[in-house]
Amino acid sequence: VQLVESGGGLVQAGGSLRLSCAASGSAASFNVMGWHGQAPGKQREVVATITRGGSTNYADSVKVRFTISRDNAKNTVYLQMNSLKPEDTAVYYCVAFGVDYYGDYQITGWGQGTQVTVSS
Repeated sequence: VQLVESGGGLVQAGGSLRLSCAASGSAASFNVMGWHGQAPGKQREVVATITRGGSTNYADSVKVRFTISRDNAKNTVYLQMNSLKPEDTAVYYCVAFGVDYYGDYQITGWGQGTQVTVSS
């Protein structure tokens, strides 16, 4: 699977940004798509995920403020980020999951990452 991200940038606290990630390859390799964030000096963490059917999960820190969505016809996932805070500053990576032989979800690919910087 190949994942190409767009969006990101510099925004003031309270502002909004939208990230996009277009997937290509076998559709089975991106049954679930999501976003992970890696803040400076910290480990990469799950921000949000969405299944092909539209079921979503969010990290507690972004619930209500962020919305993940996907357009299956375009193989694209979006992350709408509202009410941004300085602590949201991170490199955001698009991630794809496929189902393995045992029915477990496994990561099949990462995007190149896009920087989001929120100034106070």
